[in-house]
Amino acid sequence: MNRSKLTRIVAAIAGVSALTLGGMTAADAKVASNDVPSFKKFERSTYRAADGQYLVNGDEPIGSTHSLREFYRGVTGKTAKANRHRAHGLIVNRVSGRDDRWSSTTARNLTYCVSNYFGSSKTAIVNAMAQGAAMWESSSSRVNFVYVPSQDANCRTSNNTVLFSVEPVQTSQYIARAFFPSTSDYQRNVLVDDSIFTSGWAPGNVLGHELGHTLGFRHEHTRPEAGTCFEDNNWRALTGYDSASIMHYPQCNGTSSDLRFSATDGTGVRALYGS
Repeated sequence: MNRSKLTRIVAAIAGVSALTLGGMTAADAKVASNDVPSFKKFERSTYRAADGQYLVNGDEPIGSTHSLREFYRGVTGKTAKANRHRAHGLIVNRVSGRDDRWSSTTARNLTYCVSNYFGSSKTAIVNAMAQGAAMWESSSSRVNFVYVPSQDANCRTSNNTVLFSVEPVQTSQYIARAFFPSTSDYQRNVLVDDSIFTSGWAPGNVLGHELGHTLGFRHEHTRPEAGTCFEDNNWRALTGYDSASIMHYPQCNGTSSDLRFSATDGTGVRALYGS
C-alpha cells in the first residue's frame, strides 16, 4: 500500500490529507475549487491495474469507468462536501443506499485459496491470512473464513469453487488490496505484494485490514472526527469513531501504530453480522 498518484489526486479533490499504508506521513492538500481536475484528467491520472480495475483510497479497487465516475462525483459533489462534517469506529460501505455486506449464509462460508505462485512465501501468507481472519471470527460466530488448500494450484478469480483468491502481485502502488462484497465475482481477489514483509506492520494485521474490506468495512479515517484523509460519504456508522481501529490508517491521525484489531472493531462486526 504505497502512495499512488491517484491517492494524491483524490486528496486534491477532497481537500484533505492522503496516504496509503506505506509509511508516508499525512500532509494537507488544500486546494481551491477551481483546482479540481475534470473527470477525464482524474481518470488519466488514476492507477489502473493489469486486470482493468482502478485503485482508489489506497487499497480499494473500482471495476469500471462508470463506477469510477460515480466515485468522482461522490467526492466532488455538493452532497459529499456538505456531509464531510457529519459527526457519527467501524463503518460499512453503502451501495445504492444499502449496506454492502454478505448474506448470513455466505458470511459463514467465506471460502478462499492461496496461490502456489507465492512460492517460498506461501506458508507465511497462509499463516497471515489465518491470523487476519481470526480477528474477525473471534468477535462474531456468524463470520467464518474457510481456507480451501485443494484449490491453491488453480487459485485465480475464475475459480468458482472458492469465493475469492489470494494472489501475489508485483507493484509499487500498494502493499495489499482487497474488494467489497458488492464486487463482481470475477474481480474478487486479495492481492499481496512482497513489501508486506518489510512494511513495518505485522502481515497478519495488514491482511486483517484487507479482510475487513472483504466484509464491507470502510476506512475509519474517512469519518470527520479523523480531521484528515476524507474519502467519500458512502458509508453508515456502526459504532462511535475509533481512532485505534484496524481500518484506520495510522498516518491519518490514527492512534494505533501497528494496525491492531480493536474492541470497537469487534463491536462493529457484531453490529453488522450478529454475535
